[in-house]
Amino acid sequence: MTDLDSLKSELLTAAHAAPDLAALEALRVSGLGKKGRITQLMKGLGGLDPEARKAQGQALNLVKDALQSAIEARKAELEEVELERRLAEESLDVSLPARPREVGLVHPISQTMEELVAIFGEMGFTVAEGPHIEDDFHNFDALNIPPEHPARQEMDTFYFPEKPDGSRMVLRTHTSPVQVRTMQSTKPPIRVIAPGRTFRADHDATHSPMFHQVEGLVIDESTHMGHLKGTLIEFCRAYFGVDDLPVRFRPSYFPFTEPSAEVDIGCSKKGGQLVIGAGDDWLEILGCGMVNPKVLENCGIDSSKYQGFAFGMGIERIAMLKYGMPDLRPFYDSDIRWLRHYGFVPLETPSMVRGL
Repeated sequence: MTDLDSLKSELLTAAHAAPDLAALEALRVSGLGKKGRITQLMKGLGGLDPEARKAQGQALNLVKDALQSAIEARKAELEEVELERRLAEESLDVSLPARPREVGLVHPISQTMEELVAIFGEMGFTVAEGPHIEDDFHNFDALNIPPEHPARQEMDTFYFPEKPDGSRMVLRTHTSPVQVRTMQSTKPPIRVIAPGRTFRADHDATHSPMFHQVEGLVIDESTHMGHLKGTLIEFCRAYFGVDDLPVRFRPSYFPFTEPSAEVDIGCSKKGGQLVIGAGDDWLEILGCGMVNPKVLENCGIDSSKYQGFAFGMGIERIAMLKYGMPDLRPFYDSDIRWLRHYGFVPLETPSMVRGL
């Protein structure tokens, strides 16, 4: 027992006098580690008779507990000293200016999509989405596009390899398949817009193999051409920010609408500059029309009871017109200089919450 008292006194004295955390950890290992002095004494208890083992074991546990408590107490003291030292040595000059943080910018396509959703959202439209890879029925047949139509040729459309049954999937050439899927899955009344990516085999200053469209669809029992004209006139004036923007409708032809029309907005091109608003010129921006009854029937809607209108436009095109971008190709060049020039601060991006 005398030896244990001496060991206890030695270890506790070393714990209280430990100069730093490293020395304290070394003491813990030498006393309580796998090969520590107390641990070795514990292993030797097996060679004692029961009475001696009991007494020696209790005495060792007391030494062990005392050492652990001393180490924890000294550790807390040393950590407090270290904290005080760091607080004294390390300081923050609050008078220094904050480090600059670069703000990310919203891509013009994303900005324009947000504007479209906000404007049509206020008119009661909801957003519908669909797959980028479509079959012939949803991309062409349901929309009354005949087999000989140029849009179905390989020079205009990206096709996938043939399936065993001879059919081929296609990268959707417009977002109209979203309208088809909506009509198949939703009972009228329907009021949706379908913004998203589309794909066509074309590439120049005003065309890209991948681009974005937004299409709108309204189906109910009473919608007529006057509602279509009113919707698009209000959209054009809200999007371009011109309250008295001239808008005209020219007769046209699309397989999926009847009657069909092209929509032009007034502009001026004097001095080589395009100015949206009143002027002597017109600029085509989108196509529209009343939904062809054949399309309604192909989608399982009774054309004798329901009618509606549809419209579609290129998102890049209207963005280029509004923000003065002369070339479509930089939209996809990932040039940070171009984005810094044409990008938008996130807080300026419209939404249904903040409004236009």
